[in-house]
Amino acid sequence: MQTLDSVQTAAPQGALASPAVARNTAPILQVLRAHLPARARVLEIASGSGEHAIAFARALPATTWTPSDPSPEARASIAAWTTESALANVAPALALDAADPDRWPEVDVQAIFCANMIHISPWAATEGLMAGAGRVLPDPGGLLVLYGPYRETDIPLAPSNVAFDESLKARDPAWGLRELDDVVALARSHRLHLTRRVEMPANNLLLLFRRA
Repeated sequence: MQTLDSVQTAAPQGALASPAVARNTAPILQVLRAHLPARARVLEIASGSGEHAIAFARALPATTWTPSDPSPEARASIAAWTTESALANVAPALALDAADPDRWPEVDVQAIFCANMIHISPWAATEGLMAGAGRVLPDPGGLLVLYGPYRETDIPLAPSNVAFDESLKARDPAWGLRELDDVVALARSHRLHLTRRVEMPANNLLLLFRRA
């Protein structure tokens, strides 16, 4: 299932660049520093261009970061950024489809990170993400970190997110901002419990779920 959002070409050759990554890396990193184990083994789902993987692996050199994406174009970009960075703690990108958890490669990880996928993919991708995370994360304590915009009960949707939601649905009716309550309930069905909600810039949220 393709989840790579719009990107623009950039150096190094064969790499892609997402403007959103440059804007959100620092605030996400602040939370990751506080909650990841010191020597965390992290699987990133729907890594896209690969820029998050490189930025977080560089900032957290004791971690091992394994990016993944179902898109060959994205995996080529991840490889280009990894080669350019020369970081030893970034593993080769996996060809992993969040929507097909039964075919996820075997991974030994303590945490899963997923940014900007849930609203730019069919609901089946979120279902697969939760099923896969519930299976591969250690019990107890495995960490699932989600980043992106959501709809929340009793909290008016920001005008920018209303417009964003409409544009997503115009591109693909199966896309769009999800109800946070639905995501939390789905996670709970796989023994992943929401432990922290952190407000991020541009009306996004960072959600931390723990396996229990």
